[in-house]
Amino acid sequence: MLKRIIISLLGSAVVSFAAHSETSKKSLNIYTTRHYEADVTLAKDFEKKTGIAVNIVQIKEPAQLLARVLEEKNSTQADLVITTDVGNLWRAAEAGIFQPLASEAINKAVPAALRDSNGLWTGLAMRVRLIAYNKEKVKPEQVARLEDLAAPALKGRVLVRSSNHVYNQSLAATFLAASGRDALMIWSKGVTANLARKPQGGDTDQIKAIAAGEGDVAIVNSYYVARLLDSKNSADKELMKNISIVFPNQKDRGAHVNVSGGGITRHAKNAAHARQYLEYLVSKEGQEIFASASKEYPVRADVAAPAVLKAYGEPKLDLKGLSAIGNFTPEAVKVLDEAGWR
Repeated sequence: MLKRIIISLLGSAVVSFAAHSETSKKSLNIYTTRHYEADVTLAKDFEKKTGIAVNIVQIKEPAQLLARVLEEKNSTQADLVITTDVGNLWRAAEAGIFQPLASEAINKAVPAALRDSNGLWTGLAMRVRLIAYNKEKVKPEQVARLEDLAAPALKGRVLVRSSNHVYNQSLAATFLAASGRDALMIWSKGVTANLARKPQGGDTDQIKAIAAGEGDVAIVNSYYVARLLDSKNSADKELMKNISIVFPNQKDRGAHVNVSGGGITRHAKNAAHARQYLEYLVSKEGQEIFASASKEYPVRADVAAPAVLKAYGEPKLDLKGLSAIGNFTPEAVKVLDEAGWR
């Protein structure tokens, strides 16, 4: 039985899941910003198969996770770091906290576009940035591309979270790489002019706002939509009653995609176990758990997408854009600020 312990770190809540005593001879310590039941299921299954005790320390914010590993230096207890968004993985790699994965199994299972070019981290699950819309007020062809959200016809109708969030910063970085600074500026100003309200909340909040009639169109991540559609709570399903989704840019670069990923820390005490765990996470079995339990897209081509999303088709994804996240993000953030997207 996994134990749940709440402690305090850097002003935020940290949840630690310990499968066995930390004195276990075979153990693995993970620092993560993911907070999904699927991750606990995966840890339990891995432990059952290998006898390796998996201790998960859950940290709320990626910046806090990175700060802790850097502060602990070579005395860190973290063998493995798992976090969301390539932007966060890039920052961790730039800070020098990872060692090379050196895993043939990972290289075979995960496409190169979903792994670090220097072999420091691997993608574990994908999220697609979608356009959700009120199907009674908006036609899908009106929102077929991200660029369409800047069209005058959508003035006062667009909902989006803050540009301070890494999701939007990474999206803007790929937009910048694909279309250039001028195009990103025009788009950002157009979206800002079309906002139904001040950017706020998370992706589920944008969906709720559409359902409440506060706006008609929103940028959201695929797994939020999937969870609402597949929820056992009737209120969640009611939110999606008049809402549909579009995978944007299907006739050009493809929909923006991002990943959760992980890397072995430079000072890992149990590096071999960490590598073994990452290999398990990208195995066919591990990927099926991601798809079914967390509603994320698998990184393996031989594992099906979440069933609830397959009804919307097989999207073309902008995998090339992933390599732009990181180096292009600082400039993209400047553009968003200049455009007034807060």
